[in-house]
Formats: sequence, C-alpha cells, structure tokens
Amino acid sequence: MDGSFQIVAAEAQSVADAAFRAEVDAFLDTALTDELRAAGRATTGLKSSFEACAAWRAILFERGWLAPSWPVAYGGAGWSTEQRLYFENASAARDAPILQSSGIRTIGPLIIAEGTQAQKDRYLPAILSGAHEWCQGFSEPQAGSDLSALSLRAEREGEHFILTGSKLWTSFANYATHMFLLARCDPGSAGGHGLVFLLVEMDRPGIEVRPIRFIDGACETNEVFFNGVRTPAVDRIGDVGEGWKAAKRLMEIARSNNTTTGLLRRAMRAAQQGAAEAGCVDGEMQMRLADIVRRIDAFEALEAHVSAGGIDIGPAPATSALKLLATELHQAITEVAIDVAPQSAFAQEKYFATRAATIYSGTSEVHRNILARAIGCP
Repeated sequence: MDGSFQIVAAEAQSVADAAFRAEVDAFLDTALTDELRAAGRATTGLKSSFEACAAWRAILFERGWLAPSWPVAYGGAGWSTEQRLYFENASAARDAPILQSSGIRTIGPLIIAEGTQAQKDRYLPAILSGAHEWCQGFSEPQAGSDLSALSLRAEREGEHFILTGSKLWTSFANYATHMFLLARCDPGSAGGHGLVFLLVEMDRPGIEVRPIRFIDGACETNEVFFNGVRTPAVDRIGDVGEGWKAAKRLMEIARSNNTTTGLLRRAMRAAQQGAAEAGCVDGEMQMRLADIVRRIDAFEALEAHVSAGGIDIGPAPATSALKLLATELHQAITEVAIDVAPQSAFAQEKYFATRAATIYSGTSEVHRNILARAIGCP
C-alpha cells in the first residue's frame, strides 16, 4: 500500500482527490526545510523539539492546515478521512516534525462538540494560534488505569472551585499554559459520580509542576500539585457532577488519534533503515519486517473505517481497538529496531520512549476488557 488507504476503489478516485494530493505534496516539498526534517527524524518521544514544533505549527497555521479534522467554521481544514490520512502519511514520509498537540487533537474537538459558545470563542482561536498549549490532568498517584478512583478535590466557593491535591504523569505540563482535568466536587461520591471537568490556567497561584526524568533522560511527564488553587466554575465542560461523561467523550477522541498510521510508518522506516545499515536483512528478518508492514496496512484500513464511521460498534470499543492495536504495534516496531541495531542511540531512545505506550490512555488490559464487553463477554 502507499500509506493512504482508500475506502473506495482506486479507479473511482476523482480529479479533486488527485488535485488535493498534488497540492499536499507540493506544499510539503516546499515548506519543510532541512532543519525541520532533521528535527522530525531525530524525534523519539511524543513530539519533536519545542522549537521545531513552534516553527512547523506556524507554517501549518498560516496555510490553514493545522487542524485537519476540525470544521472550517472553527478554523480547521474540514478534510475528509481520506484527505487527513494522506496528509499525515505524506508528512511522515518527509520527516515533518511531530506535533501531537493536546489542544488540536483532544480538548479542541471536545470544546467544539460539548463546549459553550463563550468557550469556543475564547479557546479555539488560541489553540490554533499557539497562544494556548494544553496538557491533560487525569492520572493521580492512586488513580491510573482506574481513573474513577481520583481524589483531587474541587470545593465550591461562590463562583470558583478550590483545587487541592495532585496529578501524575502529566505530559508537557512543564510548558503548558492550560490543563483540562477531572476533579471530585462531591466529597461523598465514589467512582465516576460527583466529578467536574475543568479547564484550568496553569499560571494560577498554588500550581506547582515537578518534571519526572525518564530512563532515557527525557522529561516529558510531570507531577502537578494544586495547593488551594482558585479557578472559575464557569470554566468547565458539562454540568457540575457530570465530569465523567465529558471525560469519556474526550478519551474516545484521544484514543482514536494518539498513535496514527503516519507515526507507525515513520517508526517502521527508521527500523528498516537500521536493519539495512547493520546488514541484518536475512530471510528471517525480512519475514519479520514484512509481517509488521502487513500489520501497519491492516491498522491503516481500520483507522480509515473507524474515522469514517464504517464500523458498526460503539465509539468506545472502536477507539479502544485503535489504541490497543496502534500502541502494541508501535512497541513491536521499536523492538525490531533495537534487535537489528542494539548499539544505535536512536533505536535505544525510541525503544524506551514507547515502553509506556501500552499504559497511557488506559492500559492494554483495560481496552481488552472494553472490547470483551462490546461483544457480550461477561
């Protein structure tokens, strides 16, 4: 396959589709500088360097292509599933910087779907311009895969909530301007009851961020402490006490796009290059590499069908299937890369960076349980 799975037969591709591809190719070939490509190639974590992301984000924003799946009315490109997949794969093939913006990919779509008009007017333009950078405040020391066990307190005081507690494993909180989080607003509640989904400015007094250093030396995740932080009650998605509903909708969005086909093909290309440079292309390794390419093709087909609404199951199990398959496949790719080039610093960093992939956004076990329930297992 060419990295752009088509739901319709190839012979039915319209002139408009061909024109779109040509436009994308011409733009990427011109806009991606050698420096931006080098930054993309060097990326081993969730996103490229801050400087490269800022530069590439500005270029895409000016073009109007920063938010491919957002409606045009909100500043997005309004692309179809096929167009979005083609752009992602074409960008990956040219080593474009990896953005992985929580604003573009997760909270923006949730605000479009569930937010008030005032929230849309305030937050969406700032997400697109880069003025707001978002992080997700869900996990806590005692609430990881069992997110409903969270205990961050949100005590109502007039028109504000007072936040007390902490969040853990918060990616990029060290330079985020805003956090979307879940907190417990009813102290007598348990599980998914009595929660509120809040949009919080990270410069509010009482917020402390402590970076967590990974085994590879990177500091992508953080601890975040809330010491009596006052935040407006109006800055919430949904009703007070109904935060779990908003969180479930957001996780459906996040799990559908946190590991894309473009990201997988990029990692696979690096593994194949490492194998070629190390001379590890015997019959057994060729079969192993070919099997992973086949699995990526199959995942791309599934991603296209789920994005286009072509899978007759609920959104939660559909996105769980995407998340489960993508993260385990990403790990399999990095395992091949480290096997063929164990001395490669890039392969080592990439391997370590993907170890947490089957934990974040819900563990693989959690997603298998969701899928089991969807098919009627007890």
